[in-house]
Amino acid sequence: MTPTPTRTPTRTPARRRAATAALTAALLVPLAACGDDDAKPAAEAQGAHLTVLAASSLTDAFKAAGAAYEKAHPGTRITFSFAGSQELAAQVKQGAPADALVTADTRTMDGLKAETGDATVIAKNRLVIAAGKGNPFRIDELGDLADPGIKVVLAAPEVPVGRYGRQILDARKIEVKPVSQEPNVRAVLAKVELGEADAGLVYKTDSAKSGDKVATVEIPDAQNAVASYPAAALKQSRHGEAAAAFVAWLSGPQAQKILQDAGFQKA
Repeated sequence: MTPTPTRTPTRTPARRRAATAALTAALLVPLAACGDDDAKPAAEAQGAHLTVLAASSLTDAFKAAGAAYEKAHPGTRITFSFAGSQELAAQVKQGAPADALVTADTRTMDGLKAETGDATVIAKNRLVIAAGKGNPFRIDELGDLADPGIKVVLAAPEVPVGRYGRQILDARKIEVKPVSQEPNVRAVLAKVELGEADAGLVYKTDSAKSGDKVATVEIPDAQNAVASYPAAALKQSRHGEAAAAFVAWLSGPQAQKILQDAGFQKA
C-alpha cells in the first residue's frame, strides 16, 4: 500500500496578513528610533528655558532681543542676568547655572576658554563723556576731566568700561581722581543722572538711553577705545543645543538690527 504523502498546511489569508504586519512593525522600530534621535536637538532648542549672563550695557537691547527670540522660537524662554563682565566671569567660574555668556570685552571672555564654547563678537561700542544735565561745567573734551573742581566717576579698573576709560586717559596723560569707582557702567551713569557726579566715562549706547538726563560729549575716534562684545555658549549648560542656537542668532540679521537700533556698532 502506497503511503499517503504529507501535505504542508496552507496559510490562510488572515495568517499571512498577521505575519506581514509583524514583519513591517519590526522593520519600522529602528527607523522610528532614528527619527526620535534626529528630532531631539530641535525639540530641545524649541522648549528650553535659557539663562543668559550679559554685560550691563546690553540691558535694554537684550530685553528687546530676548522678546524677539521667544516670539520666533515658541516654547523657548530667555532669562537675562545683567552685571559687570568681571562679576559674570566670577559667576561662571563658581558654576552658577547659566547657558550663555556675553561680555563687554574679549579679555574677560578669553579668560573663560575652559568654561565656554567658541566665542563670536556680536557688536561693538565706544566711550563718551556723560556730563550732568545741561553740561553746567562746559565739558567738551577729555582734558576737562582733570579739573579738580569737577567730580568725575569712573567704573572700577577690573570692569571693561573702567579699563577702557583708564586706557584712553593714560594715552593722553590725563590725570583724573574719581570720586568713586563703580561696579558697572549703569552705576556710573546713575551717579551722573542723580547729580552725585558731574561727569563720567560710559558707553555711547548707555548715554543715549538717558535722553536729556545727561549731556553726551563725543570723544574723537583717535582718542577713543573700541569695546567688543563676544558671546558664547557655556559648557556647563543643560541646554547646549539651544544655547548655541541663541548665540548664533545674535549674529543674524534680526538681532543685529536690534543692536544697531540701540546704538551698537556692527561687529
